[in-house]
Amino acid sequence: MKILAVIDLQKDFTTGALGNVECDAAAARAAERIKAYKAEYPDTPVIFTLDTHSENYLDTQEGKNLPVVHCIKGSDGWQLDERIAAVKDDKDIMVEKVTFGAIDLPEKIRAAAAGRSIDEIEFIGVCTDICVISNAMLTKAAFPEVPIVINSACCAGVTPESHENALSAMAVCQMKIERQVD
Repeated sequence: MKILAVIDLQKDFTTGALGNVECDAAAARAAERIKAYKAEYPDTPVIFTLDTHSENYLDTQEGKNLPVVHCIKGSDGWQLDERIAAVKDDKDIMVEKVTFGAIDLPEKIRAAAAGRSIDEIEFIGVCTDICVISNAMLTKAAFPEVPIVINSACCAGVTPESHENALSAMAVCQMKIERQVD
């Protein structure tokens, strides 16, 4: 079976405080990919991460290095992009994370698998160069023999150059980089 992990496709990363044209376009493609995955694996939940900060964000190490308030829990920008929210359902797993990588993501992947053998874990989302790479690396460490696939058409970075740099780094770490939607 395959697991689909959707990283931080929230309003603040698509059209909000940290959004850009590439992330907005990736969200549209990601919504289509999620639909296709659900058609192929109707009984398997999709795992969604949510970048989640509190009101004191600017006082955190991340906030001092990236002083743009974003993804404050409960805010409009913290919510999933509307296109992504439209394809999410009640069986899907939501993972709030306070930093780039969700330390409990491997546990959530095991829960989604429900005891079945995992043949592949696919990642889509934003930002490729920060949170996608962080979560993919955590997952690769937890599942060293499971192929990790990065669907690059459904990802975007802070810049196109940093997106490509992150894809290159993940490829060196033995992850498969796909350049298509499905």
